[in-house]
Amino acid sequence: MTLLLLEALGALVLLVFIVWWTMFSGRKKGELPEEVEREKGDQRGDKPENR
Repeated sequence: MTLLLLEALGALVLLVFIVWWTMFSGRKKGELPEEVEREKGDQRGDKPENR
């Protein structure tokens, strides 16, 4: 039983690591600043959000 729990824990850790790796692999400092996101939306033709 302990071996099954360890295997499940290992699979969960591997899954979390893969998700984390793919989320942040393309950007050196994580998420883009809000201003850059707005500019990207303007380039695509999206309307800015009303605040």
